[in-house]
Amino acid sequence: MSTANNRRKSAAISLLESATGGPVTLGRLIEAIRSGEEMTQPEFAKRLGISKSHLNDIEKGRKTVSPERAARFARALRYSEKRFVKLALQGQLDQSGLKFRVELDAA
Repeated sequence: MSTANNRRKSAAISLLESATGGPVTLGRLIEAIRSGEEMTQPEFAKRLGISKSHLNDIEKGRKTVSPERAARFARALRYSEKRFVKLALQGQLDQSGLKFRVELDAA
């Protein structure tokens, strides 16, 4: 990835963090996508194949998502599986209190 792409990516992440009031999490990313597509939680939950209450818990950070489910969500939304899986794994580490940062490389 070029330096210009890294700067654009950093700018996009910074914008999302300022808009959502904190670090990018899978729940905040999903909420931002849903809001950007102007969909209600019930509509979006149906698209993901989950209940509205489960979607609400994910968006609010009350539930974490497995890497497998994160990849499924990414495919359903046509977004990067790598980004979704990375955020899912980071959420699990953060919830456990471990101070690590996730970096993923394709196998």
